[in-house]
Amino acid sequence: MKQIGIIDYGMGNLGSVSNACKFLGLDAEIISAPSQMDACRAIILPGVGAFGDCMAHLTEHGFVSPIQKWISAGKPFMGICLGLQALFQTSEETPDIAGLGIFKGSVKRFQIAPQLKVPQIGWNAVTQKKPDSPMFAGVDDGAYFYFVHSFYVAPEDKSIVAGETDYGLKYCSAVWKDNVFAVQFHPEKSQAAGLQMLKNFGARD
Repeated sequence: MKQIGIIDYGMGNLGSVSNACKFLGLDAEIISAPSQMDACRAIILPGVGAFGDCMAHLTEHGFVSPIQKWISAGKPFMGICLGLQALFQTSEETPDIAGLGIFKGSVKRFQIAPQLKVPQIGWNAVTQKKPDSPMFAGVDDGAYFYFVHSFYVAPEDKSIVAGETDYGLKYCSAVWKDNVFAVQFHPEKSQAAGLQMLKNFGARD
């Protein structure tokens, strides 16, 4: 069986994602070149940092078109944190830099009450909007996951919203459409619920 590829494009939480996959017994390898995607059955795009830097690194490493083709071919794909945001068209963080454009919509900065700190750092609940999503199998509605972010995605197509979280406002914290599942939180740092989600992804084919 082919492996799960974790894309290394120069920035990302590679170690924790890789370690979580290994803990679950999933055959996962960090890949740094698009040619290595041929040996993969599923792809994870992790990420921490700024939207513009992410897209610059993906472009520099030649991943933009291969990721777009992978997703359009219907192969399993998971985005984590910045890996979710990169799937959209634009971000308020760097308005002049285009995202992957898999989903229509933008990435917005939190404009919330001053007593709520930005970035949001810590545990928060995810309300399942698509409980039939295979990614939520065995995960309780309202389960807590670990977040670190100052921006959130605002999809134009509300039907792709798989999970919502409340932090001064209700925002989309997970999307799911066909072969693509992406989350704002870090499942690899979210203990039992997050590991279950990664296990579910590992079972996709």
